[in-house]
Amino acid sequence: MSANNPKRTSRWLPSRKVLGCFEGEILQRREFITLLGSAAAAWPLAARAQQPERMRLVGLLMGYPEGDLQAQANVKAFREGLQSLGWIEGRNIRLEFRWAGGDPDKARAFAKELISMKPDTIVPSTNQVTAILLQETRAIPIVFVFVGDPVGSGFITSLAQPGGNVTGFANFENSIGGKWLEILTDLTPKTRRVGFIYNPLAPPKIGFLRAAEAAAPSFGVKVFPLPVHDAAEIERAVTAFAAEPNGGLIVAPHAVTLGSRDLIVKLAAQYRLPAVYSDRYFAESGGLLSFGNNTADLFRRSATYIDRILKGAKPSDLPVQLPTKFELIINLKTAKALGLDVPLKLQQGADEVIE
Repeated sequence: MSANNPKRTSRWLPSRKVLGCFEGEILQRREFITLLGSAAAAWPLAARAQQPERMRLVGLLMGYPEGDLQAQANVKAFREGLQSLGWIEGRNIRLEFRWAGGDPDKARAFAKELISMKPDTIVPSTNQVTAILLQETRAIPIVFVFVGDPVGSGFITSLAQPGGNVTGFANFENSIGGKWLEILTDLTPKTRRVGFIYNPLAPPKIGFLRAAEAAAPSFGVKVFPLPVHDAAEIERAVTAFAAEPNGGLIVAPHAVTLGSRDLIVKLAAQYRLPAVYSDRYFAESGGLLSFGNNTADLFRRSATYIDRILKGAKPSDLPVQLPTKFELIINLKTAKALGLDVPLKLQQGADEVIE
């Protein structure tokens, strides 16, 4: 037969029934291949989803002694802040604490140790440890907490645009020095001499002192600077100041004064010196009165910046935050021991009265 015989050709054409079966097989194969491909593509995604989250490391360089009650309350608030944002210790975050306790040599050694761990970010607390940490690194993101006058201390260029690798949460503005003096003179109108206890190595404390000195004439008092570096100097300074009558004290916040809290409260009672403190833990430890920010709140809020940095934000893009909560705590038991009548108006304005 010839090659163009139509009958021969028709014998090799599949019937409609066979063609339908063949097309069905092809369709089924395509569906199977598609399903297989989809499964293969989905497998890596599922595998990745089942992999544990990368553990992030945050170092904390604390200027306080480890056993300090305030320090432990601050740490508790910090952990609570992180947990509320989904950061769970042991699952997706690890915290490494180092406690300098006001010792600059310890602070420097701990700073080097934390940096060697290559953490995602470091949280220093107090001006002393922040300054030391910034001398050691300008690469690792830093979020400071409880730092005074970060601009004047040279940590940042401005509150709105910190610049570099650092941002954080400041504790006071310099004007607080005048406010402490006002509260002291309202409570003890007979006071004519005010000893201002501060660490001269910390620029913010000098700023607080200058504000108190500027306000002093309007309250009819004279401010006496009492610079201290350690507990021994605190005892000598207070003892010498108490030799003259009509005195009172203002105690500026610093790792040295916070770490010597019990000593200062004891000396104030011994020499019958009414004193205003910057932190509630002084009043709770027997001090007459404290007016300052809620440090636990600062630590809790700082967790929001840790969260943002761990998610890719740059410290230089996060403005430095000022405190939003201030507390007035009055210890009436101490006032009675000093023979003071606390004005009702002052009591009513207090956040807490210890009786």
